[in-house]
Amino acid sequence: MSFTQDWGPISSLAFRTDGPPIMASGSPQGHIAFWDLERRQLVTQQRHAHSTTIAAATFLHGEPLLVTNGADNAIKVWIFDQEGGGARLLRSRQGHSAPPTTICHHGNDGKNILSAGQDGTLQSFSTVHERFNKNLGHGSVSKKKEQNNKKRKGSSSLYEELRLSAITTFSSATARQSDWDSVVACHRGRLAATTWNYQRCTMGVHHLQPPNTPRSAVATAVSITSCGNFAVIGSSCGRVDVYNLQSGLHRGCYGDKEKAHDGTVRGVATDALNQLTLTAGSDWLLKFWRFKSRKQEEQLKLNVAPASMLLHRDSGMLALALDDFTLLVVDIETRRVVRKFSGHHGNINDMTFSPDGRWLVTVAMDCTIRTWDLPSGCLVDCFLVAMAPVGVSLSPTGDFLATAHVGSLGVYLWTNKSLCGLVGLRPLPADYQPAGETLPGVTAEQSEQEVTSEEVDDEYKSAEQLGAELVTLSLLPESRWKSLLHLDLIKRRNKPIVPPAAPPAAPFYLPTVPGLTPRFTLPMTTEQEGQSKVLDWGVLAQRSEVGCALEESLQSGCFDRPIRLLKDCGPAVLSVEFTNLTSQGGGASSLLLAFIKMIEHMLASGRNFDLAHAYLGLFLKLNLHSLSEDPAAMDALVRLSSRLEAGWAELQTSFNQSLCLLTYTKSAVL
Repeated sequence: MSFTQDWGPISSLAFRTDGPPIMASGSPQGHIAFWDLERRQLVTQQRHAHSTTIAAATFLHGEPLLVTNGADNAIKVWIFDQEGGGARLLRSRQGHSAPPTTICHHGNDGKNILSAGQDGTLQSFSTVHERFNKNLGHGSVSKKKEQNNKKRKGSSSLYEELRLSAITTFSSATARQSDWDSVVACHRGRLAATTWNYQRCTMGVHHLQPPNTPRSAVATAVSITSCGNFAVIGSSCGRVDVYNLQSGLHRGCYGDKEKAHDGTVRGVATDALNQLTLTAGSDWLLKFWRFKSRKQEEQLKLNVAPASMLLHRDSGMLALALDDFTLLVVDIETRRVVRKFSGHHGNINDMTFSPDGRWLVTVAMDCTIRTWDLPSGCLVDCFLVAMAPVGVSLSPTGDFLATAHVGSLGVYLWTNKSLCGLVGLRPLPADYQPAGETLPGVTAEQSEQEVTSEEVDDEYKSAEQLGAELVTLSLLPESRWKSLLHLDLIKRRNKPIVPPAAPPAAPFYLPTVPGLTPRFTLPMTTEQEGQSKVLDWGVLAQRSEVGCALEESLQSGCFDRPIRLLKDCGPAVLSVEFTNLTSQGGGASSLLLAFIKMIEHMLASGRNFDLAHAYLGLFLKLNLHSLSEDPAAMDALVRLSSRLEAGWAELQTSFNQSLCLLTYTKSAVL
C-alpha cells in the first residue's frame, strides 16, 4: 500500500505497538498525519504539533503514547484517548526555538525568569525545576481569528499572518497579577503594545495603541507601575502614554502637543510611590514628570543620547546607558548625576541592579559582563564570555545572575559567590584584562574529538583516609555490624516453634565437600555401599578462607585481605568465623593473636572504626575463656586496651568541645 502526504516529504515515521494498526508520519511544516493500515485511509491529523520540521516521532512500546521532537527546541508526548482516534498533548518540555533577546526576573522570590525570544514567544523558566516552566505562547493580532483558523484548519499562510513579530522589550509586575494582565510587551515594528496574563499563561485581551499617531511609529519602551494598575509606554514618535491595565483604556499622555520628546523615547520608568515618571529620549534629554498631573517638573541635559534606562525603585538610582558606551547613575531625589562609569568597548545591551542597589551589572557587545560598585564608584568584577550577552537580570534575592547570549537558545545562570563565602571586592585597575569564562555546552572542536579506550581516566577518586588524626567509618549498613552483640537475642527470636520436618522423598541431592565453605561435588562412582562413613578429624578441622588469610597476614603484616573478607560476611557467618579461631573450634593460638593484631592495625590506621569495635566486642564475647588461658593473646589485649583508651580520649575531647559550643549557642542571649 502507499499513501500520499500533502504537506511535503516525509520527515519521520512511527508505528503503534499497543493494538490499533496506526502509522504516524511527520512533515516539514510541523504537522503529523495518522494513517489506518487496515482501512488504508487517513484517520486524523495533528496540525502545528511543532513550529518546525518533525525531526523524529516514536511510539512507546505497548502504550498509546507518541513522543515527538523538532528543531523548535521542544519534545512533546501525545496520548491517544480522544474519540475517533485523535491525540492530545499530554506533557512537553520546550524552550525558545530562536535565541532569547530580553530576560527579566518575575516576582520577589527570584524563582521565575521571563524570557522573550526572536521566535516571538514569551516564556517563563523556573530556577527550581523544569516542571514549573510556563509558555505564555505567541502573540497574535486577534485571538478569536487565530482560534477560528485552528478550528477550521485553515492555511498556514493565514496562520503566520495572524502572528505578531518578536518582542523587543517588556515589563512585568506581580501586584495585581491575579486580577488582570500583569505583563506588557512591545513588538518589533508595531505601535500597539500587547498585554499578557501570567496566571493563565496566555496573551491578554488588550492591545494598547495610542490615538492619533502616525502609522510609521513604533512602541520602544514600556514600564508598569509598582501598584500594577497602569502601564507607561513610549514610542518612536516621541509620545509617552498612560494606560489602565484593568480596562485597557487610554488615560492620557505627557508633554505639550502630545509629545514628550522630539525624538525616539529610549526609556520610561516610574518611582515606587507613583509620584514621578522619568523619560529619556534620543534628543539627549532626561525629563522628570508628575505622574498624576503629567506636567514636566525638570529636565537634565545629557552629553550623549541615551540608549536605555533602568530605575531601582527602592534606592531611587537611575542608570542610563549612553551611545558612547558610558554609564551614568542619576539620583532622582537630587536629580543630579552621582556616578559615571566607562570601560565598555561596545554597545551596552542591558543592565540590572542588585537587590540592595549597591551593584550595577552591565553587559555589552564587547562580550564582557561587568559589576560596578556604586558606593565606591569602582569596577569590582569583570569577566569575558565567548558569545556577546544581550540580556541580564539579577534575582531579587541576589543569588543568581541570568544572562542571554547571541546565537544561544538557553538562559545561563551564574552563582553569586559573595553569598557562599567571604569575597574581597577590591577595585580593578584601569588596564585590567578580564579572564574568559566558558559557557556550558559542547564546542565544535570538542565534538570532533573521539574518546578512545586507551585514554587515561582522570576521574577524581576520594582518598581512603583524609588525615592520620581522623577516623573513617566503613559505610556498611548498620545491620552488618550493629547487631553483632545481639546475636543471641536474634537467634532466640528467629528460632522456629516447630522443628523443620524432612521431606518425605527428595528427588535428588547435591553432595558437598566437608568444611565451612559450601562447595558441591559429584558422587564417587567407585564408592561401595559398605564403605565406612566415619570422617577423619583433619577433614573437619580444615581452615576457612578467613583463617588462612589471617595466618598469611600475621607473617606479612598486611591485614587488608582478611578485613575485606570479613566485610563481605553477614552477622551469622562472622559468629561462626570467630568461634573457629580457638583450638576448640579447629583454630590455633596464632589465629587469636593474628585477629588481635588485625584489630590493632584497624585502630592505628583510623579506617573502618565502627567495624573494629563491633568485631572486637563479638570476638571477646565468644572467646573470652580461651583468651584468658593464652599468655601471648593476653599481652596483646593489654596493648590493645591502651590504644582503645587513647583513641576514645581524643574523640571524647572533640565531642565535649562541640557539645559545649552547641549548648552555649542554644542558651546564650544574643
